[in-house]
Amino acid sequence: MSGLTELALEKAENVLSRECSPLGLMASPEGYPHVWARDSVITGLGASLTAGHEGCLRTSLHTLAGQQSELGAIPNNVSVATGRLDHTNAGSVDSNLWYIVGHYINHQMTGDADFLRAHWPSLERALLWLRYQDSNGCGLLEVHEAADWADLLANRFNILYDNVLWYAALRAMAVMADTLEKDGSRYAEMAADVRHKLRIVLWVGPENAEEWGPTCPGHGEWRHTLSQVDPVLVKRPFFLPYVAFRDYGDYCDVFGNLLAVLFGVANRAQEKRILDYLHQVGIAEPYPVRVLHPVIHPGNKDWREYYRNNNLNLPDQYHNGGIWPFVGGFYVAALVKAGRLEEARRQLEKLAEVNRLGIEEEWEFNEWCHGRTGRPMGYPHQAWSAGMYLFAHRCVAEGRVPVFEENSWEER
Repeated sequence: MSGLTELALEKAENVLSRECSPLGLMASPEGYPHVWARDSVITGLGASLTAGHEGCLRTSLHTLAGQQSELGAIPNNVSVATGRLDHTNAGSVDSNLWYIVGHYINHQMTGDADFLRAHWPSLERALLWLRYQDSNGCGLLEVHEAADWADLLANRFNILYDNVLWYAALRAMAVMADTLEKDGSRYAEMAADVRHKLRIVLWVGPENAEEWGPTCPGHGEWRHTLSQVDPVLVKRPFFLPYVAFRDYGDYCDVFGNLLAVLFGVANRAQEKRILDYLHQVGIAEPYPVRVLHPVIHPGNKDWREYYRNNNLNLPDQYHNGGIWPFVGGFYVAALVKAGRLEEARRQLEKLAEVNRLGIEEEWEFNEWCHGRTGRPMGYPHQAWSAGMYLFAHRCVAEGRVPVFEENSWEER
């Protein structure tokens, strides 16, 4: 480890020390003084590994559970000022998904079975709410535009990101049920079905031929149902970002694909194709990582005029190809999982560099940066930028990915 990566570790811990409120992990004191479900859990990956911050995720989960709706929905965010659900960007599907995964992370880090047992009814309600998001009974979740972390992007219907998390949530429920001496087999079966369907619906290429089995038309020759929509779609080196009614996204959702690698949705051949492709297109240039490639321009079928809102989602900005350091942490972790340790070390150094940047001062751990210039454009002191740096640093230092290791995570 270099002096810069070690200094970044200290600075990240300093950021977290200001983010852990009595209600849990705030996203950012300046921009988002709320306990966000997704931010809290993602930040918790690093916070739970850091002395003095081990209880922050647990506090966040308790706060979120206290605001769960009658139907089982977990709030997108809870105001630290009021302790109540904040209705800004209130509609989200991934809040429930990260909430379930967050309980798995907390239990893996703490071993606190009593906390898990106390929240088990809440987890079951959260999962039931998610099952109702499968409107056509296909096994995958159907999600409308901008209903997850990419809250200004037109991913829709069977979305990669949400459904990879759906697989993760079901696997988490299976493992946690076994921990509590309950029958988790149903959750495990559902997870296997989700993974299978993700591979056959959202992957276009021969790396997935085994999913079709011996009854595949053409006796093993690669085919995909989307070829009926667009014969140009022969193969892609990544999971598609979404598939909808006679439509699909033809760009790489970097975060969704990294989660597919980390959670084991991608098989080994797909994992290699994804990581090779991200390296080939320079997804970590100038810093790790740009979250969408190629970017969406006006005139593209996936362009929406609302992308201009607050000047945010223009090409190379925000979700439309901006650099998000917290996703850079997932990139480092995915490289470690794939055994690409030298590249992971190099990207950790660059991740320290981007977190050092600031608009007013150094070490702002900014929300996001411009995809071409690398200059910070979001709010400073983001908890998940700091938390995922801590997690990425631990992955590189240990040469493994804590929490989601194969011996405790992969299907048995």
